[in-house]
Amino acid sequence: MSKKTPQAIRGTQDIFGADAEAFAFVVETFERVRRLYRFRRVEMPVFEKTEVFARSLGETTDVVSKEMYSFEDRGGESLTLRPEFTAGIARAFLTNGWQQYAPLKVATHGPLFRYERPQKGRYRQFHQIDAEVIGAGEPQADVELLAMADQLLKELGINDVTLHLNTLGDGASREAWRAALIEYFRAVKDQLSEESQERLEKNPLRILDSKDPRDKPFLADAPKIDAFLSEEASAFFAAVTSGLDAAGVKWVRAESLVRGLDYYRHTAFEFIPDEGSASAAALGSQSTVLGGGRYDGLMESLGGAPTPAVGWAAGIERLAMLVGAREEAQVDVIVVVENDSFVAQGITALQTLRANDFSADMIASGSPRKRFDKASKINPRAILSIGGEGIRSAPVRSSEEDLTNRVADLIFGSGILNER
Repeated sequence: MSKKTPQAIRGTQDIFGADAEAFAFVVETFERVRRLYRFRRVEMPVFEKTEVFARSLGETTDVVSKEMYSFEDRGGESLTLRPEFTAGIARAFLTNGWQQYAPLKVATHGPLFRYERPQKGRYRQFHQIDAEVIGAGEPQADVELLAMADQLLKELGINDVTLHLNTLGDGASREAWRAALIEYFRAVKDQLSEESQERLEKNPLRILDSKDPRDKPFLADAPKIDAFLSEEASAFFAAVTSGLDAAGVKWVRAESLVRGLDYYRHTAFEFIPDEGSASAAALGSQSTVLGGGRYDGLMESLGGAPTPAVGWAAGIERLAMLVGAREEAQVDVIVVVENDSFVAQGITALQTLRANDFSADMIASGSPRKRFDKASKINPRAILSIGGEGIRSAPVRSSEEDLTNRVADLIFGSGILNER
């Protein structure tokens, strides 16, 4: 009886070849840019106590009620695979004494887990890059994060996206706006979608970003946050927008852009592909490329002191889709051992090249007469042949003269081969 080969779990992916190179390019670019902005690298646990996410994201949110991968460990404690980074970073800030480093700028990347319907650009195990500034209540922190995001996207070659920006106001502004939204939508409750009816009392802001056609007629005339902003909240948003202008970051106002959780304050933002652009076509309905906001009330929900914070995250898979498939970089040198008695010299040459920052590989198997042709088909920048006509006549062959000379100087200068 033959055993069937196990299949990958639905909603996961095996990334290989040109797709893996695109994935790596996103991560490498993110790492380089976060160093330019002096964000510290952090590594977070893949799972946390379930209460970390339940308290930070809210018991009634879809993520907590429907999408989390939670399980009971052998000690009887409920644990959850992380569905996002911010809650775990906030927990670490409180439990590890990171307050001493405030304002703390941190960045990370890695896998996250949500049980949702797999679709284009969305998986049950997916990967994100994440950047947070904790302990900075000034609008300049928002500007720096957004400038960092803008530079990252440009360095990835993603130029057909625009920053959509809104303010949620301070606590008092947001609460007044929330009350006005409830009053407005109550008057048309029976005409709203079932989901918006459910959100009306507990999360009315989320109705504003509804995509249901039944809700659309009522959104344009819904109360706007600007009518409820305090002087301080207006000044904060003005400082953010003027800072973005000074940094050369293009933005548009998006009055319907909201965050439903109560601890969000002030700035909310998303980078969205321009209509009709290549990025819009590539992503389809999954329109947001990078998003985030200011979450000044989160630390209190986890039992900490009031602490201002702002952050963003972006899906690596989506960014890689926009970057496009990337081929492996051309190898610098292929070492061809054309005589089996010179394998040891070939290994020494190979390791010497790698130790001196040349990417290198070796061909020392198969028919000796065909090894050089096999190396040529790989199209390296240079071929180092050892033992073709004896060790003294081992040539470096390359279309790049400078590389040829550097490889020759290294190999012959180190005494691995005796003559040029």
